[in-house]
Amino acid sequence: MDLFSIIKKDKEYWLVDQVKRDGVSDAEYLDAFRSLLAEWREGEIGYLSLLMDPVYEKWLVGQGFRNISTVVEYTRSLEEDFSQDAAIEAESLADSQMIDGEFADLYERCRSGSANKNNLFTIAQVMESLENELGHEWRSHCFMFRQEGRLIGLSIPIIEEGTKDEGRLFYFGTVPEARGKGYGTAMHRISLELLKRIGAAYYVGSTDEANENMIRIFKRNGCMLRDRKGIYRLDIK
Repeated sequence: MDLFSIIKKDKEYWLVDQVKRDGVSDAEYLDAFRSLLAEWREGEIGYLSLLMDPVYEKWLVGQGFRNISTVVEYTRSLEEDFSQDAAIEAESLADSQMIDGEFADLYERCRSGSANKNNLFTIAQVMESLENELGHEWRSHCFMFRQEGRLIGLSIPIIEEGTKDEGRLFYFGTVPEARGKGYGTAMHRISLELLKRIGAAYYVGSTDEANENMIRIFKRNGCMLRDRKGIYRLDIK
């Protein structure tokens, strides 16, 4: 039984996420994480970024981790019809004339000024991770949104690795000039429909607890708070 999911990038980093399971004790989680941490140290990997329940924070700090932030996780079923906003058009990168460099620029604009504090990667690393994590067809997962022809945001709907029907947004964002105008809620709703089309039965979304705008979008689209996790980081010495 896996208690942590791990994404590994050569000698650069490990991204570790606690998998919460019923009936698993705190002691079992700590035993599993001690083994994982020992393996990471032995491999001399650049850094370890961890998502874990804040109840373990004192122990983690004692191991040398520092708290970066706290994320909240919202969820909802995808049974209902998510009718698209006719004023907003969604187009996949695969079907568009946009080149990868232009998409990278859009991605960078969307994340600029974001309330999320866990921006680990440069945009070049983000673009590399898209193909590494989503495969050669990654462009078909990337959608741009336009309102009256103007680019206003992007969304990357996926099925969570290791599941059959858990819908996630690899990334979701709005360009700075389009924020505060209600577009985010409409784009998010369209994204829920896109998740349904690729077979998701339910949606799980997360954001920094300080990102009040994204939390309002979750709530407006019927999502309920499911969990809260701390973000912790440890760098190799």
